[in-house]
Amino acid sequence: MPKHEKIVETIPVGPLGIIALESSKSLGAKINEHLVSWRDLRESEHKETIAFKGYQRDSFLINACCPRFGTGEAKGMIKETVRGYDLYLLVDVTNYSLTYSVCGHTNHMSPDDHYQDLKRIIAAVGGKARRITVIMPYLYEGRQHRRNSRESLDCALALQELTNMGVESIITFDAHDPRVQNSIPLNTFETVQPTYQFIKAILKNVPDIKMDADHMMVISPDEGGMSRAVYFANVLGLDMGMFYKRRDYTKIINGRNPIVAHEFLGDDVEGKDILIVDDIVSSGESMLDVASELKRRKANRIFVVSTFGLFTGGLDKFDKAYEEGLIYRLMTTNLVYQSPELLTKPYYINVDMSKYIALIIDTLNHDNSISGLLNPVERINKVLEKYNQTKKK
Repeated sequence: MPKHEKIVETIPVGPLGIIALESSKSLGAKINEHLVSWRDLRESEHKETIAFKGYQRDSFLINACCPRFGTGEAKGMIKETVRGYDLYLLVDVTNYSLTYSVCGHTNHMSPDDHYQDLKRIIAAVGGKARRITVIMPYLYEGRQHRRNSRESLDCALALQELTNMGVESIITFDAHDPRVQNSIPLNTFETVQPTYQFIKAILKNVPDIKMDADHMMVISPDEGGMSRAVYFANVLGLDMGMFYKRRDYTKIINGRNPIVAHEFLGDDVEGKDILIVDDIVSSGESMLDVASELKRRKANRIFVVSTFGLFTGGLDKFDKAYEEGLIYRLMTTNLVYQSPELLTKPYYINVDMSKYIALIIDTLNHDNSISGLLNPVERINKVLEKYNQTKKK
């Protein structure tokens, strides 16, 4: 029985409503399609009762927007009732493709702009919803998660601000440091790993892949991503290695200490396919430096696997790396904005997360536990078996 068929054993918390802010319209539409399809097919003797009112609808998307004045000021507007609803707000704070006008000048929306729009929509709800859950795949200011000197703790402040506005739960993906949840200890904060979706996408798109310790290895590009790489290696039964960055702490370039060299710790990579696993591809320079070092050590095909593809420096360097045989495939999710140019690249594999998010929303709406969804080991083993991949260690 499919997982989404088991949920009808409990009554929904309230009528389901999804508010996909402008930054997440395309992802929200895909999530909505899954939910509408599942609930149309779902059978239950209780569906005609008042507790299931509005359970089956043509769309669960709520009409909301954030129009702006000529000065750039904005307001949140919700154009239909949300009283008593179990609301899920979806926002992509990294979507730079959206613009607005300030006194005749065009501005691209920054993470700060998207975050303010999220707060405006929460304010427009006005406390009338039964419950508000924010799904923020890329955690706003998640990279500013700790204090190294006299500096701001932006992520912690944002989480506290949202919960003070009435948000009950915050769901994010692959948080840079999950310990930011300590700033809101009495509220739900879930950081979801897309490990299963990555493994499934590789098996589907690379038919000749061999996911065993003799043919593949997992690499963490830095010490901060060790736990992510360890999990990948454990569920696949692979060896792992890591690079650590030697930095010049006497200089600051673009807000960071420049990397002097990448040092490698791990077994021999010669002749093996490599999964370089990280949470963010920003400019991509660090990731490509690691790929170059692995090729120098005679690694075979290199797969760059990252939850968020931001590509702040454009795609030219990845095009060049692909042409030179430095990387074989690049995989990121659709949790954040993907440029049309990226989707056309021959080396790019798009990992769709809409079904997974729809399943999380459906489960939470029925007030069921999502612990089984957060630990996908069983599903990973099934997909490995489906593609005849034996786990050897």
